[in-house]
Amino acid sequence: MSLVTLEKQRLKAVIAVFDKLFAKEFNTRLLGGATEPVYIPAGHSYDSGGSIDSANICDYHRLYFRQDYFSSALHESAHWCIAGAERRLKLDFGYWYNPDGRSQQQQAVFERAETQPQSLEWMFSVACGQRFRISADNLASDLGASEEFVQAVIDQANNWCGETAMPPRAEQLLNALAKQFDKTDWRCSEQYQQAKLV
Repeated sequence: MSLVTLEKQRLKAVIAVFDKLFAKEFNTRLLGGATEPVYIPAGHSYDSGGSIDSANICDYHRLYFRQDYFSSALHESAHWCIAGAERRLKLDFGYWYNPDGRSQQQQAVFERAETQPQSLEWMFSVACGQRFRISADNLASDLGASEEFVQAVIDQANNWCGETAMPPRAEQLLNALAKQFDKTDWRCSEQYQQAKLV
């Protein structure tokens, strides 16, 4: 079996786990193939230009990840698991997004908003046996992830390994992914150290 085929099978497993947990109770589906990731609430439509297409309106919430990227599926799932009920009724959870090319000040705001999602994505990655990379998502400005951001992501993951309660849907998904991929070490703080990010 080729690596590409294996990766596609693993991605299908993630989608199946997400849908089994959340499609009925939360009317939400995890879908790939998007040019850019986006969350579209039921009754809304959206295209990359921000236009409304009434032929493309669904009666369920759609959580799109980029193309067929495993890490994008985990990252968008993390955002969804963190978003509260009101945010899950808004296009892309009502978040702002400054595109690639952010200033240092804009990047700092981005990093504060991304600490929990990227910590959770890391935990999902461990539960799936997948490599994780912190993303500064700002290639045009040549600003990598700041040391403070990296440490904040590490600290948040370790807090969730300890006694800090994580969002309930996140814990559900983590347990289900760990079972699917036969991993038992996702709640072990040794997994979330700087050395693991190389």
